[in-house]
Amino acid sequence: MLHRVKDLSPEQRATIEALLGHRVSEDEAVSVSSLRPSNIIPSKLTPAALLRAFEELNAFFAEGDEAVAVDPEDEEALVNEAIRTSRPHFRPLG
Repeated sequence: MLHRVKDLSPEQRATIEALLGHRVSEDEAVSVSSLRPSNIIPSKLTPAALLRAFEELNAFFAEGDEAVAVDPEDEEALVNEAIRTSRPHFRPLG
């Protein structure tokens, strides 16, 4: 259900802004919904095995980071292009 910000009480608006992490303007609308928790399958690994797997993943990704050197400007352009493929009207700030 959509709620117009201009129709919210000051307390409701403050709560919405706290949840969103930014101020909302009078001409905006907000939607609030709840989701049931998904079924989380517990790991069968021991804490030590989980830690080892985590360390191995970190090492794996670190190797990949070293193998691919991207200029920071190129990196930003690649990220912006990736966003534009899913959001055609996206325009980067600045």
